[in-house]
Amino acid sequence: MVAIESPSNIVQSSSQALSVLGFNSRQIQYLKHQALKDVDECIEWQSNGISRHILTLDDLGYPEQLKQIDSAPPVLFIEGDLSSLQEPQIAIVGSRNASIDGLNLARDFAMQLARQDLVITSGMALGVDGYAHDGAMQVGGDTVAVLGCGLNNIYPARHQKLAQKIVSQGALVSEFHPNAKPKAENFPRRNRIISGLSLGVLVVEAAEKSGSLITARYASEQGREVFAIPGSIHHSQARGCNWLIKQGACLVQQVSDITDEIDCLIRWSNFHPSKETTEAFEQIDCKEELPFPHLLANVGSKAIPVDILASRTNIPVQDVMMQLLELELLGHVVAVSGGYIRKGRGEL
Repeated sequence: MVAIESPSNIVQSSSQALSVLGFNSRQIQYLKHQALKDVDECIEWQSNGISRHILTLDDLGYPEQLKQIDSAPPVLFIEGDLSSLQEPQIAIVGSRNASIDGLNLARDFAMQLARQDLVITSGMALGVDGYAHDGAMQVGGDTVAVLGCGLNNIYPARHQKLAQKIVSQGALVSEFHPNAKPKAENFPRRNRIISGLSLGVLVVEAAEKSGSLITARYASEQGREVFAIPGSIHHSQARGCNWLIKQGACLVQQVSDITDEIDCLIRWSNFHPSKETTEAFEQIDCKEELPFPHLLANVGSKAIPVDILASRTNIPVQDVMMQLLELELLGHVVAVSGGYIRKGRGEL
C-alpha cells in the first residue's frame, strides 16, 4: 500500500488501498478520475488574475477570526484584497424582499459602521445584502462578500457590477471550486463563513423562516454577537428580528448599540495588537500580586467560558463565578460574548 504522505500520493494509490483507508466508492471514483482535473482548473483560475488567491488553513493569510470556528473551510478562494479579511468585520444580513425602510436601514448602518473602520460582510444576495455592500463602498469602506457558488459564476447575475466593485474595494470569498454553479444547499452552508469572519451579525429584516436566522444561529454557536433591528408586530419581515430579540439578541436602534458592544472585543482580540496592550499586561503581571492567580493565568485575550475555566483550574463553577466577579470589579477581566477575557486595569 502506498504511504499517504501527500495529496499526490492519495491520487496515485490503488482503489483497494483507498478502500482500506476508509474512502467510499464515490470518493474513490472522484480521486481517480476527477481530482487532478479540478486542481488544475483551480490553479488556472488563480493564474488568470493578479488579485486571485487560494488559501488553506495553514496559510498565514487565512483569516484568524474564521480559523477559530469548528467548521472552518479547509480551502478559501478569494478575489480582491486579502488584507480586508484580517480587519474587524461586522456582518449585515436580511431579507431578499426587504421593505424600502429595511433597505435604507441596511445601507445607512453599513455606511456608519464603515466610517468607523469596520469591514462590512454579507452574502451579496438581493435585498439587504446588496444594500449593505453598497453602503460600505459609498463611504470608501471595505466590504466582503461570501458566495454560495464559485467565483466564476457570480450569483445573482444582476450583481455582476457589484461584484466587480467589491473586488476593487474588498474581497469576494468562496469555499467552492471556481466553476461551481449556485445550488440551493450551498447558501445556508456559506452563512457559517459570513458569521465566522465577523465579530457580530446585524439582522436588519427577516421573516420567520429566513436564511438570515441561520446566519444568526451560526453566530450564536460561534460565540459571536447577534444584533437585530426591531419592527412592527404586523410586519411579516420583522418577525424574525423580533424573535431574535426575544431569544436574547441585542436590540439595535442606533449604530452605537453595536459599537459599544464590540469595542472591547476589537481592542482585546487579535486585531491590531498594540504596544499599550502589551505594556498593560506586563505592568500587572510583574509589579502586582494578583488575586486568584491560578484562575487569572487561564484567562487570555480570547473569550473563555466559565465551565472551561472551572474544568482547567479544578475550581467549582460557583467559586469561579465569584472570583471572576471580583476580578472584573478590580479591572483585571471583562465579560464578553462567549465568556471572559483579560484586560489591563483602568481600561475598557
